[in-house]
Amino acid sequence: MLKEEEDQMAPVPEKPLLNVLNGKRQDPIPLWMMRQAGRHLPEYMELRGRAKNFLDFCYTPSLAVEATLQPIERYGMDGAILFADILLILDALGRGVRFEKGVGPIVETVETGGRLNEVPVQTVVERLSPVYETVSRVKSRLPAETTLIGFAGAPWTVALYAIEGRGGTDKSTARLWAHQHPAELDLLLDDLVEATAHYMAAQAEAGAEALMMFDSWAEGLPNDIFEQIIIRPNQKLVKRLRELGVTVPLIGFPRGAGVQLPAFAEQTGVSAVGLDTAALPSFVNRELPSGMPVQGHLDPLLLMTGGDAMERRIIELLEAYKDRPHIFNLGHGVLPQTPIPNVERAVRTVRNWKAS
Repeated sequence: MLKEEEDQMAPVPEKPLLNVLNGKRQDPIPLWMMRQAGRHLPEYMELRGRAKNFLDFCYTPSLAVEATLQPIERYGMDGAILFADILLILDALGRGVRFEKGVGPIVETVETGGRLNEVPVQTVVERLSPVYETVSRVKSRLPAETTLIGFAGAPWTVALYAIEGRGGTDKSTARLWAHQHPAELDLLLDDLVEATAHYMAAQAEAGAEALMMFDSWAEGLPNDIFEQIIIRPNQKLVKRLRELGVTVPLIGFPRGAGVQLPAFAEQTGVSAVGLDTAALPSFVNRELPSGMPVQGHLDPLLLMTGGDAMERRIIELLEAYKDRPHIFNLGHGVLPQTPIPNVERAVRTVRNWKAS
């Protein structure tokens, strides 16, 4: 038999994380961690030093590929998340994004009544072509059982940076738009839905097997505003992605949604939800459909602390979600001060756990 025929007949390796996103429970529970490629890894810091700046890092496929693969090579995670940044879409839209040391991202603000559609969508997609090259290269180098996750910022979270001009604010300027200029904010969010949908669709075409939408600033919103700026834009984004032919699972992460999480899960059309640090397992299990996959939600500070307390909490979370499709993750990203042995212990704990 020719080798080509043997390869064709060989069984396709299982992808545990992708199976969970498609509604199937897995044992052991698959895992990955938000910001798993980052400043807690010395190899990342060495790699980061080769780039002129952070945007250059994200736009240089040879560097972004290595950053994506580093936590897979060190920890054997079940998911590899594309190394990029949620503000690349604003950079491609011509908003003059830059990252200042000790300050964070700085963005050219959009004024009330302004739009983000001055740059044609096709131009935005083309400007982000290095990201798709990164996806394609990573896909070719990943272990067959590892799922590649693409991502983008959800419309509200990206809009907040465009309105406020930076992170680290009290978000009042952006939230005032929702109260004082709801029609203008809707148009701004629609611009982001369209650009983001094409951006994420291109990631899927390049090889991403799941896509995640980060609504990092969904917390503290009254229910009417939550419906307007979180649920409705995410619903439109999911619908637009499906219209563009994207069939991969979609993970929504409305950080800080609290009691509004069930409405988000039910109305947006996402395949799975990411849970933040404050999520209550009993509430999640009671209010979300039993077959809906969830991802989360160890406190990153507890991962940084480590020890027996961390291990006990991990087991509590695994036990809590043992009857539904579950991906182990954090409630937010890995902190730079996190000791590598703590991450290694967390991975071992998840791998060794058996449902009672």
